[in-house]
Amino acid sequence: MIKSGKARLNTGLWLLGLLLICLASFPAFAESEYLLGGGDTVNITVYDQPDLSTEARISQDDGAITYPLLGNVTIAGLTPEAAGKKIASLLKEKGILKFPEVTLSVKDYVSQTIPVMGQVNQPGEYTLRGESRVVDLIAQAGGVKDDAADVIIAVKRENGQQVRHEIDLLRFYAGDMSQNIKVSEGDFILVPKMDTFYIHGEVKRPGSYRLERGMTAMQALSVGGGLTERGSLRGMKVTRTKADGSTEEVSVGLTDKLEPNDVLFVKERLF
Repeated sequence: MIKSGKARLNTGLWLLGLLLICLASFPAFAESEYLLGGGDTVNITVYDQPDLSTEARISQDDGAITYPLLGNVTIAGLTPEAAGKKIASLLKEKGILKFPEVTLSVKDYVSQTIPVMGQVNQPGEYTLRGESRVVDLIAQAGGVKDDAADVIIAVKRENGQQVRHEIDLLRFYAGDMSQNIKVSEGDFILVPKMDTFYIHGEVKRPGSYRLERGMTAMQALSVGGGLTERGSLRGMKVTRTKADGSTEEVSVGLTDKLEPNDVLFVKERLF
């Protein structure tokens, strides 16, 4: 069982704080940049013309809707605003209305999805709703698990290539909104498992713990409850896993930093 230090924020409350910041800073469902696609359902409202106001589903086959008096109108690939203007233009061209005022909004987002994987409570494919950002998708996936890392990986398509972005949740929680980047269809989000270390020997609470950033051997000892009556600060050893999978034993001092998967051993005093 992996344990965490007392200073560690409860993960659920921590994510709630993130979401509150996010919701305060960005519209929940900004449609301005969303591109309509097959399967989406839209609401079309024509000012003072209830007979022309309707709900329609965009065809998966040709990207069109069936609209009163106009027949099939292709709107896939357009933003909601552009689609509304297209319908207004057609109503005017056909002589149906002189000055049509058309508003189009998305009722059901279906066409664009993005996978959210790793240490989230409900991994899977999630629908993009307007201007979607990383934390929006994490929220749709039920939030992060207790053993999630505090850095999220977002792989985005940029100029035909996949580019890896690391979203630092600690910086975001501190108010750095640049960490909450936009995502679009073709991207994916991965929440890695947290890094851990193991401490055993003459400590009061041996076990596996979350490895906090920059954690030193002294801090690890504190997380492990400190030394037993027989424990010694001298001759501490770490068993460390190298890149090729082999291990090595290294001596560490109190100010030396630990690495992921380190096994810290605290020796017994000789006298």
